[in-house]
Amino acid sequence: MPFIQKLINKHTISLASNAIMPVLGMAILALMARYLVTPGDFGDYIFFLVLFTLADTFRTGFLQTALIKYYAGTSPERSANVAGSAWCVGLMIILGFAIGNLIVYLFCFGASQNMMMILKWFSIIFLSTLPTAIAGWILQAEERFDKLFLVQLINQGGFFVFILLLIILHRATFQNVIYCYFLNNLISSIVTTSLGWSRIKTIGSKSWSSIKELAHFGKFSVGTSISSYLLRSSDTFIIKMMFPSSLLGVYYIPQRLMEIFEIPLRAFIATALPTMSAAVHRDDKKYVSYIMKKYAGMLTIALIPVAIGAFLLADLVIGLLFGKTYQHSDAGNIFRIFMCFVMLLPIDRFFGITLDIIGKPQLNMVKVFIMLTVNVIGDFAGIFIFHNLYGVAIASIFTFFSGAIFGYWSLKKHLNFSVKDIFYLGYIELTELITMLYNKVRKKETGQF
Repeated sequence: MPFIQKLINKHTISLASNAIMPVLGMAILALMARYLVTPGDFGDYIFFLVLFTLADTFRTGFLQTALIKYYAGTSPERSANVAGSAWCVGLMIILGFAIGNLIVYLFCFGASQNMMMILKWFSIIFLSTLPTAIAGWILQAEERFDKLFLVQLINQGGFFVFILLLIILHRATFQNVIYCYFLNNLISSIVTTSLGWSRIKTIGSKSWSSIKELAHFGKFSVGTSISSYLLRSSDTFIIKMMFPSSLLGVYYIPQRLMEIFEIPLRAFIATALPTMSAAVHRDDKKYVSYIMKKYAGMLTIALIPVAIGAFLLADLVIGLLFGKTYQHSDAGNIFRIFMCFVMLLPIDRFFGITLDIIGKPQLNMVKVFIMLTVNVIGDFAGIFIFHNLYGVAIASIFTFFSGAIFGYWSLKKHLNFSVKDIFYLGYIELTELITMLYNKVRKKETGQF
């Protein structure tokens, strides 16, 4: 029991919380790839998901960091004021998107049935997700990762159940999936509101000064968030323009498989941020550099054997998860191309968050803008040269190299480190961690016998 109690802590719960979304999301995507009526429906669902996530990323980028910054560790009165103000800003954002959505809907002539379905339901679904989103940010600020895990489990788990029901009832169409998407988010929001986790009653405690404070902070962080998401989704928009909708699934599947590598990365970032922030407040740049090198290095070294295995087993994994339709398609080779730069992800991501932490968010935003520009130009150049999806995938290699180079150049002006330090410290720390875990297991076995 003591071993289990040590195992269950904020770090492991954070890892589980960050894992539940992509794992269940992958399972849902796998079911849709197999059972949606047509590949075109699957492609249209991906397009809806990308559009909706773009709007959600804007809201999250505008509010999440700002709410946590001004909410965490404050008095009950101040936290209620911040939470209520966040609700107001969130509703204003939804209103802005609803107006834009209505204009597009009124002037969108000749669109497909599925596209009209997206336009009809977009704003309603966006509104239904607000209570769950705010509940998640508040629970993160309160470091209640156990409750945050439950919120994400209810949300993604519920949608998974709905999709299973559609498949069992032979009703897995694009329209029914959209209905279930809305219903699931509505249920999640009702649950989080009923339990008091979204703190909707604090709207009465709002103040214009706090609303302006959140908006002022958010206008800086939202640029980076939107640019980061556009960086990931620009490929989808370009493929939608240049190729049939059915090919969206072929490219999107390896993109989603990349989230396997995002799980430990997000968990490490969630636990590293408070430590790095505290070091910045102490003006301890040496420790900030140490934390960055430690986590980026450990993850990079750990990803190497995983990437090699994924490269070799790409077709098998895709076939098992998404069915024979995609097993021997271009999805496998696209995933292999992604494995050529996956080791850059931890370094690139930690360069970015470190720039934010040391008070240089504008440099992080420039870094993402550079990557986005390289990616868009590279996509069109790749399509022009190769005339297929491989050109889009190859462009991603140049994208992440440009981000890592600019991030390194920017950080070197403020912190003393080298790329060699990252790999060396990462290897040392990872070796020590594995040795410690091995010794604990051996000691436990010796005690039992």
